[in-house]
Amino acid sequence: MAPTCSVFFLCFALLSAVSFAADPFVSYDFRVSYITASPLGVPQQVIAVNGQFPGPLLNATTNYNVVVNVFNHLDEPLLLTWPGVQMRRNSWQDGVLGTNCPIPPRWNFTYQFQVKDQIGSFFYSPSLNFQRASGGFGPIVINNRNVIPIPFPQPDGELIFIIGDWYTQDHKALRRTLDSGKELGMPDGVLINGKGPYKYNSSVPDGIDYLTFHVEPGKTYRIRVHNVGISTSLNFRIQNHNLLLVETEGHYTSQTNFTDFDVHVGQSYSFLVTMDQNATIDYYIVASARFVNETVWQRVTGVAILHYSNSQGPVSGPLPVPKTDVSSPWSAMNQPKAIRQNTSASGARPNPQGSFHYGQINITNTYILRSLPPTTINGALRATLNGISFVNPSTPVRLADLNKVKGAYKLDFPEKPFNRPPRLDRSMINATYKSFIQVVFQNNDTKIQSFHVDGYSFFVVGMDFGIWSEDKKGSYNNWDAISRSTIEVYPGGWTAVLISLDNVGVWNIRVENLDRWYLGEETYMRITNPEEDGKTEMDPPENVLYCGALKNLQKEQHHSAATSMLNGHLKLMLMLLLPSVLTFC
Repeated sequence: MAPTCSVFFLCFALLSAVSFAADPFVSYDFRVSYITASPLGVPQQVIAVNGQFPGPLLNATTNYNVVVNVFNHLDEPLLLTWPGVQMRRNSWQDGVLGTNCPIPPRWNFTYQFQVKDQIGSFFYSPSLNFQRASGGFGPIVINNRNVIPIPFPQPDGELIFIIGDWYTQDHKALRRTLDSGKELGMPDGVLINGKGPYKYNSSVPDGIDYLTFHVEPGKTYRIRVHNVGISTSLNFRIQNHNLLLVETEGHYTSQTNFTDFDVHVGQSYSFLVTMDQNATIDYYIVASARFVNETVWQRVTGVAILHYSNSQGPVSGPLPVPKTDVSSPWSAMNQPKAIRQNTSASGARPNPQGSFHYGQINITNTYILRSLPPTTINGALRATLNGISFVNPSTPVRLADLNKVKGAYKLDFPEKPFNRPPRLDRSMINATYKSFIQVVFQNNDTKIQSFHVDGYSFFVVGMDFGIWSEDKKGSYNNWDAISRSTIEVYPGGWTAVLISLDNVGVWNIRVENLDRWYLGEETYMRITNPEEDGKTEMDPPENVLYCGALKNLQKEQHHSAATSMLNGHLKLMLMLLLPSVLTFC
């Protein structure tokens, strides 16, 4: 699928013959605004990108430079983040409060980053003020370069599924609920690509707009599934069709068939699905709540339709039920433990994914990050890691460093939980460049959680129930553990990951469950190179925004949005080309 780009990319294409050394650019303009929609039959304010809900596809190829000019048409500050895109040497573009000042209302900010040595399926979303609960999200696809084959036959087409739990209240109302000290309660439904459920029984109101996916019999499609929801794990399935898992969050997997698949909050997967049924009728596509009382949570179900071109009629009858056994805690872990890395396949580079022998590297540090149910701190409901509920710095960390702002944050995050009263703090992990660390996510909360690390992928070497201890290393997968950036941790259980700290910057570690993240369940790793020579960390971009202690350095924006958008992109592009090319343009 060819990227949809701004006009200046055409100029680049014409000039590519004289600019062989530069990696290609793709550029997007994202106008983030409110629109009114009724995905569950109730009119509400949602966040759209370019008038679309969900937002448009961001499509690139390994090593491409990506330029995203974001116009904030909301009535509150905005940041977009790109979970799983590693921003090599460039945490300035990560789009979270520890690295970026927010984009004020009616301002624009241009992100520029390279998808260096990456392939796979990801998404973008807002990172501030609970805004993801109202939308602003969309898919990211990073394609293989032509010189590196994918480890399966070229699919006949692609389908993208953006799934997530949904409330008929907007993010501001949900935010007020959490601020009042209450939990959100059961969602009102599940959306599939911004649409509500097909009327599969009388519980679904009339007039709901649902999606139909049109396919050809005998064809095989690559299906990319992203759970961008607030807090609910979803079981994804297509009636009478197998899901052949092939990739997750930038790494190819051993190819395994599933009848249904649990996609946790913040996770992305690719499957191959062959249209091998007789198409006497259409088929249900279902995303339903998982690891809850599914009878009580029946309304938390998204339903779309798979329609063969030779289908003889509409589907009817009950929805297919998940066949994956989660009746006992240990059986629930069978599926994630079956996700293994395809060690012989090439990813973004020609060398096999299994050529990095992570299991033979000595661990330099271990961090045990324990989550607990939300608690009251200073009169407010808060969530914690190791007893600390994170308070975002008013001045982003690296800006504070470079401008010698004192007291913006602390580098004293504990390596393990202590039995002491929970507190609000700006504690961060002082990590060492080129170290090889183990992070154990210990979930002592009451519900399943997903944890994410910005700037990295990590090897998921072990998970189990109970309290992690050193002897658990004996059960680790030290050969073909999947490498990814977001992993589920079951309540009362732990998940252990290994990370090679080769990406200098400041990187967010957070729970992806939006309610817990909003309440402070996060921290950061600050990774600096004491011998920095400009090769391991980029300088701040020229358009860096200032806030907090440095707000006086920020200049007001005065421009025509339409002209500055195009001229800024052209200038950025042309500065990178040869002088003779500039003359030509």
